[in-house]
Amino acid sequence: MAYCPTDAHMLLSLVNMKLRDQYASLSALCDDLSWDRAAVEEALQAIGYRYDEAENAFV
Repeated sequence: MAYCPTDAHMLLSLVNMKLRDQYASLSALCDDLSWDRAAVEEALQAIGYRYDEAENAFV
């Protein structure tokens, strides 16, 4: 399992960078890094962000 930041703002920055540079989808990122997709989405929703599939980013 790859490191997953516990601070939501750091997680947001890391996830959006990886989605932009390396992964075609949130599912691909989470599968590759063995992260729980629901936990990632929940953590980022708590600070007001949601995953937009068309943008492939949390907005």
